[in-house]
Formats: sequence, C-alpha cells, structure tokens
Amino acid sequence: MKNNKNFARIVAVILAIMMLLSLLLVAFNATASAVTQSQIDKLKSKSKELNDQKRAIQSEINSLKYEQLSATAKKTVLDNRIALTEDEIDNINETIDLYYGLIEDKEAEVDEAQRRENAQLELYKRRVRDMEENGAVSYIAVVFDAASFSDLLARIDFVSDIMRSDEAAYNDLVRARLETVAARDALIQAVAEQEAERVTLQEKQAELELQVEESIALLEELQKDIDVENAMLQEKNAENDRLQKEIQQKMQELREQEEAAAKAGNASGTVKGTGTLQWPAVSNVVTSEFGTRRDPVGGKIIRQHTGIDIRASYGSNIYAADGGKVLTAMYSSSYGNYVVISHGAGMTTLYGHMSKLKVKVGDTVSKGTVIGAAGSTGNSTATHLHFEVAINGDRKNPLNYFDKSGYTIKG
Repeated sequence: MKNNKNFARIVAVILAIMMLLSLLLVAFNATASAVTQSQIDKLKSKSKELNDQKRAIQSEINSLKYEQLSATAKKTVLDNRIALTEDEIDNINETIDLYYGLIEDKEAEVDEAQRRENAQLELYKRRVRDMEENGAVSYIAVVFDAASFSDLLARIDFVSDIMRSDEAAYNDLVRARLETVAARDALIQAVAEQEAERVTLQEKQAELELQVEESIALLEELQKDIDVENAMLQEKNAENDRLQKEIQQKMQELREQEEAAAKAGNASGTVKGTGTLQWPAVSNVVTSEFGTRRDPVGGKIIRQHTGIDIRASYGSNIYAADGGKVLTAMYSSSYGNYVVISHGAGMTTLYGHMSKLKVKVGDTVSKGTVIGAAGSTGNSTATHLHFEVAINGDRKNPLNYFDKSGYTIKG
C-alpha cells in the first residue's frame, strides 16, 4: 500500500510539472489580440483622409500658382491648412477618449479572466490532491477487481470517464490561462496605442503653432507694403459690405418665418434674447475700439472699425453674448471663421477670426453657449476676437452694452 502511495505522489508531481510547463508556454507564445473597435478604426481612417487633404494644400502652397495669388487668397489657403490641422487634433483627442473607454473594458476583461483562471486552478488543485490521496493505481485495481467480462467493460467505461474528467479539468485550466494572457496582452496593446496617439497629438499641436505663426507673419509682411495694404483694405470693405447684405437678407427671412409661425399659432419657433449681453470672451482686455481710424500724419480716415477687438489666447472659448438663433456660421476672407446670432428685436452679434466653429446655421443658443474658439483666421494679424453689435443692420459700439467695470481698454 505504501508503494501505491509513493507512486500516486510521483504521478501527482509529474502532472503538476506538466501543467506548469504548459502555462509557461502559453505565457510566452500567446499572441496579443489587436484593438479592433470599429469606432477607433473609423477615426484612424478619417485621420488618413485629413492628412491627404493637407498634403494637397501643401502642394498648392509650394506651387507657382500660389505665388501668383492675392494676399487675401494666400491667407485663405493658409487658414484652410490650419483648419485641417485643427480637425486632425480633434480627431486625435476623440481617439484618445475612445481608448480610455477601451482600456476600462480591457481591464475588466483581465479581472474577469483572472477570476475564472483562479477558480479553475482551485478545482484542478483539488483534483490533484484527490489523486494523491486515493492513489492513481486505484484505476488499475478497479479494472482487475471485475467479477465478470461485462463487469470489466463497465468498469473500463467508468475509469475512462474519470480520466476524461481529469483531462477536461486540466484543459479548462489551460484555456482559462490563455484567456487571461490574451486579455492582458490586449490591454497592454490598447495602452500602447493610446500613448502613440498622445505623441502624435503633441506633434500636431506643435505643427499648428508654426502654421498660425506663418499665417500671421504673411499679413504682417504684406501690410508693410502700402499698395498691398490699401488693396487688402478695399477687398476687406467690399467683402464686409457683401456679408452685411447677406445678414440682412437672412434677418428678413427669419422675421418672415417667425411671423408665419405666429399666424399659425406656433410661437415655439420664435427665439428671443434677454436684451442684455454677456462678455463674449475669456479675456476682458479690449485691444482695438469701435470707430474710425485716421492716418497719424495726414489725419485722413483710413478705415472704419465696425466692432471691437478683444484679446484672446489661441483656442480659448468664445461665448454667445445672448440667446438667439445662429444666422451665419462660415468662413470669409475678411472675418475668417465667423458666427452671426440673431437675438430678436433686430439685434445681431458677430464673432470673427475664430479658429473653429462649434455651432451651425439654424442652431438655437443660450447666453453663454460656447460657439467657437479664438483664432486668427481671415484678415487678422494676431489671435483675437472681433466682436460686433448691430441693430437692424446698423453697427453700434459694443462697449455701450457692457458695464465699464467689466472690461479694460489697452492703452
């Protein structure tokens, strides 16, 4: 009987060693499962499209045709390139956010796989202890204790079932370990890919800074030439006049829609502001006031500033000064990316030179809604917000609508 016990211990040790070797092989040879979430794949595909569009714009910038463009047209091309870089940054940020969710899912999968593996390991340990205590040779004893041939066959079937059960327990353990390793490898891959996106984001942000500097430098250099400056000013004035006519036309269309809705007993489509304005930028420093600009030598009026310029850091939030409906949200060579909001009673506000727009035509906004981000698009030589107030198309001094203690005018 003592020999049987020794033999059982030897068998148990051999099985334990085999199990350990199998687990080690799994740990070293299991292949990492790649991140395949369709949303991430879609964003990466969009990133490639944006990069292709930027290459096309860069080719245009490098061409002779670009050199023959007017100053305003060149600035528009550079602004388009900046817009695509902004889109790339947004795309990368969205991808990084998706990876946060994916990593949380993978961490949960690792925890669950580890729990299953631990439970399976406990089952297998109990089976190995049973084999050691009862003796593996008991299988042979069961067979040779048969009283008849039919009894022998039945006993053989019984022993086979037990052996299959032992093998199944071992295979279940190996499978559980495989799942744990695969889940952990998928987690490691997701973290690595997210970190790669972070590196790309830093590169794109540095690229954006250079592009903005180049865009601003272009106008600064060109405005040193008086003839070019005058041509740009005339072009800007003509563009502003055209845009104001479009705004008045849209205001008229909105009034007609509201009147028709009121006659139909549907006043829900009418959007009115509160009548008081909120400061539209993070900074309260006014760098350029409303009114005329004169030649310091001859005293001749050289331009009419139709709003105020407010200092703003690149990408900082721009807010709706009051509630209303978005009439315009687009790009122009003069205002760059700009938004016009109708507040009712003939009042509109305009927000120009933004790096990106966060509303679209027809949107209803509340006072303080973020409508865009500060930039230097269009005819602009510095990052700032150009802000206008108009009553029935007549531009008013925006500072008259704010408490004087709420802003500072840069000397």
